[in-house]
Amino acid sequence: MKKQVCMLAASMMAVALFTGCGQKEEGQPAAVQAETTAAQPETEAETKEETKAEETSAQEAAAETEEEKDDPAAEEGGCRMGMAVVSSMGSSKDAGEGDGVAQVDSVAAAVIIDKDGKIVSCKLDTAQTKMGFTAEGKAVMSQDFQTKKELGEKYGMKAASGIGKEWYEQAKAMEEYVIGKTAQEVKGIAVDESTKATDADLLAGVTIKIGSYKEAIAEAAENASAQGVQEGDKLGLGIITNMDKSKDAQADADGQCQAYSTYVAVATDGDGKITACIIDSTQGTVKFDAEGKITSDLTGGVKTKRQLGDDYGMKAASGIGKEWFEQAAAMEDYLVGKTAEEVAGIAVDESQKPADADLAAGVTVSIGGYQTAAVKAIENAE
Repeated sequence: MKKQVCMLAASMMAVALFTGCGQKEEGQPAAVQAETTAAQPETEAETKEETKAEETSAQEAAAETEEEKDDPAAEEGGCRMGMAVVSSMGSSKDAGEGDGVAQVDSVAAAVIIDKDGKIVSCKLDTAQTKMGFTAEGKAVMSQDFQTKKELGEKYGMKAASGIGKEWYEQAKAMEEYVIGKTAQEVKGIAVDESTKATDADLLAGVTIKIGSYKEAIAEAAENASAQGVQEGDKLGLGIITNMDKSKDAQADADGQCQAYSTYVAVATDGDGKITACIIDSTQGTVKFDAEGKITSDLTGGVKTKRQLGDDYGMKAASGIGKEWFEQAAAMEDYLVGKTAEEVAGIAVDESQKPADADLAAGVTVSIGGYQTAAVKAIENAE
């Protein structure tokens, strides 16, 4: 395009020169005069047509430049980051002779992709939240929730694995296997009826079911966006879970066990500062009656707050008229440029709401969970 612009400029200068020299000058050789006259446009219409063409080319060049400016991927060197969460509650069970189990399995994937949509970095983890409730409809409260990756050797998969690999080791193999693949290629990874891999190379390191991992990775790649991620940035994923909003059943009202999980994906630079951030949450709720029987539909999955969008319904109750995803975006922007120590040091009040006036202008929800998950993400970034 630069070459074309230079050629157009040269042409315009030539036209101006020929126009100025079109009249016969005293002492000018006849051959030169004839050559100069022949170089001029033959008609006024032709002159206008050339001028119009030059203007059109200039406009196209300007438009192309604007397109390049407006393309975030071009601005950010082509790197983009995405995160997705896929949840199910199908493993939950009624209470009987023993306590019931309200189980929410949430697979989270974070990726960085290049300008061609190929994955250059991937992080996987699962919040497998098992909450108890009794045959009398009483929720069994707990605060000891760790992700599968955090449990490490304690998860206990190695003994049952045909390849002698613990969950975090198999997750690492899956992360490495998708490097260089696009979302479509991830979706196309061959699996059997139980969603276990059929590819020999992948099976050598991953024998667990990978259906939900494929889904989460592909979705993360598809929704990736340029947020300041640079080539060479590290990728981290942090998850925290509580069941604080769980409650006992009453004679006239169901009880519930709720797995409230917060997910934060970050990209960090060489100084450990956040260059990009994504925040999301799930509220996996299993309801039960006073006899310990589950009353929830366990087949519908769990949408994240970001997926719910305006349907989450925070805007009406918000003092600043902002929906959850809008407040999450404001928090994400605020975290960019901060280290783990600086994130942990963000001032909050007794209810963990922002004490900083600038942050409070865009975020009125409690942010303690976002801080904790973000710090985890920064610390495990690689």
